[in-house]
Parts: sequence; C-alpha cells; structure tokens
Amino acid sequence: MFCTSIPRILFHGCPVKPSRPLCELDTMDVEQNPTSLCDAQTQWSDPWMEDHTYSKGPTIPCGLTLAPPPELQPAASYTLTNNADCLLYTGIPLLEFHTLVSCLQGFTPTSSAMPVADQILMTLMKLRQNFVIADLAKRFGKSHGQVSKTVKFWIDVLYKHTKDFIPWLPRETIKATPPEAFKDHFPNTTCIIDCTETVLQKARHLDSRSESYSHYYASNTLKYLVATSPSGLVMFISEAYGGKCSDRYIAQNSGFLDCLRPGDEEMADRGFTIRDLLEERKVNLVIPPFTRKQCQLTNEEVTHTRHIAHARIHIERAIRRLKVYKIISQTLPINLVPEFDKIYEFVLT
Repeated sequence: MFCTSIPRILFHGCPVKPSRPLCELDTMDVEQNPTSLCDAQTQWSDPWMEDHTYSKGPTIPCGLTLAPPPELQPAASYTLTNNADCLLYTGIPLLEFHTLVSCLQGFTPTSSAMPVADQILMTLMKLRQNFVIADLAKRFGKSHGQVSKTVKFWIDVLYKHTKDFIPWLPRETIKATPPEAFKDHFPNTTCIIDCTETVLQKARHLDSRSESYSHYYASNTLKYLVATSPSGLVMFISEAYGGKCSDRYIAQNSGFLDCLRPGDEEMADRGFTIRDLLEERKVNLVIPPFTRKQCQLTNEEVTHTRHIAHARIHIERAIRRLKVYKIISQTLPINLVPEFDKIYEFVLT
C-alpha cells in the first residue's frame, strides 16, 4: 500500500534483493487487527496471554453501575511556554518551533479543524519522545485514526520542505574548517563515513525477518550510511537497508560514491572494505590497519589506529545527536518503515 507513494524505501537483501517488493511485504506484515495482543518486538499475539483461561469465565454482577465513558472533547491549544519544554517535546528551541509553524501554515489540510501548531507539535512529539498513538490521542483529545493520519501527513510535509537542507560541502570549505584532530594527521580528509542501525519490530513474514536480521545487534534492524564532514556536519544519509546488508554493499549501492571527487580522502572503519571502489575514482581511503596474520600490530600501526579513533569520534557524536530522537533510538514499528527515510532526513535538518 506504500509502493506508489514511497519509492525511496529500499529493503535490500545482501547481495540479492528480496523475492518480493517491500510494498508487498509491508502489506502482508502490517497487523490489521487492533485488538490483538502484541508486544514491542513481534506482531502476533503473545501465547502467555491465552494461557490463563480460568479467568475468562462468565462475569458475576455485583450491583454496581458504571458511568458511560466521557465523549472526546476538543482539546485546547497545547502551548509551549519556554525553551526547556520545547526542547523536551520537540528537540528544537521555542523560537525555531514558531518559525517552523509559520513557514508551514499554508500547508494545513482544509478538512482539519485542529490548529496547525498542535498538528506540528503532535508530529514532533512522536518523533522526539516516540509517544504511542493512544497517548497522543489522549493528550490532544483526538481519535487514534485522526492522530495517525495527522502524524503521517506532516512527516511527508516536513520531509518535502527540509530535504534540501543537507548539503555536500565544497572541498575548500571542508579544508578551511578542520578540527584539531585532523590538522596534524589527516589534513586532506573530506568526509567520515559510518553505518548505524535502528532496531525494527519483528515482521510476521519470515522473508522480511531474514532480510532485516543483523548479526551485530542480534535483532531485526534497519541499516543506513551516514557521512559527515570533519567538523561533524552531516552531508549524506543513505536510504534504509535491511540489517543483513554489509557496509560495502550499502556504500556501493546507496549513491554515496557519486558524491566523491578525484583527490578526496575518506575516513572509515575496518568494515568498509571499499578501497578498490575508491581507487577507481582516485579517492584515498583511511582505515585502521589490519594485523594480516601477524600476532599484533606494530608500534607505528597502533599509534596510527589511535589517531584515526580520535578523529572518527566526530561522526560517533553526530550519530548520537540524531538518536536523541527516540523514534530512531527505540524499536521502530513495522508500519513506519515506509516513512523511515523521511523521518531520518528531517531529523538531520
């Protein structure tokens, strides 16, 4: 159901693509029964919830009458009064939140009676704190379906109007602003790359589960490549791949190599065995040395490894800043997989 509107989502197997397209897998994997009992890691009902059948007999009336549930009342505007609250719920300062609302005021759907500030706040609260739909529905006095539609609508809008805010810096700008860790030992480095993963809710279909299984995390994950400048500015983010894919496969198929120019120097971890791919483009690769059947590294190699680790910490910090948004750092629901690329690129901006 997402294949016509979300062409960017890739869920590659490595090295072979899945036997069925992602849109078909998602359609089969998304749980349609809202009353089923599911945990955070799987989509089918928990057997232990069905074990205690002795508690499911006929109820005994006790003469008490329960008041009918109150009707949902339209909520007042969910106001933010200071930077601390705004950073807590949205991840951005209060002034930037008001600026964002004013810029997106004209994209509000005409069928919605909810204030645009509340709609954007609801979406950012989902991204920043990963509140469940039921929690957001209660906070804003809306139905579950309306909250879900509002969040997905504004994710599309936010992505569309912020996707161009991730620039690949010119080589001259990168060399003019290197941190101290690069000045002495890696003055020609133009970018640092690394792959990171987000834990994914287990799919019901075994093919989908196999495509997304990561041996490193021992869980189902989505994997993506991030490239930053030496100063820590994110310059590239790949599409989401299954956790089964290798670092080399993602670097080769994500379009990252097309951003490099002859004479660039790239820093990476040992998992990126892409030296041959970079040599074709006349790009130098800086990675920690391997032992190569030796008992241990030489003193020079140990020193070189320490210098690389000291420099690569910048991309680790950049990824850590992104994972402040709990929608990325916590288990991602399977129904948000088609929106994940959009979520991640918006968070980067």
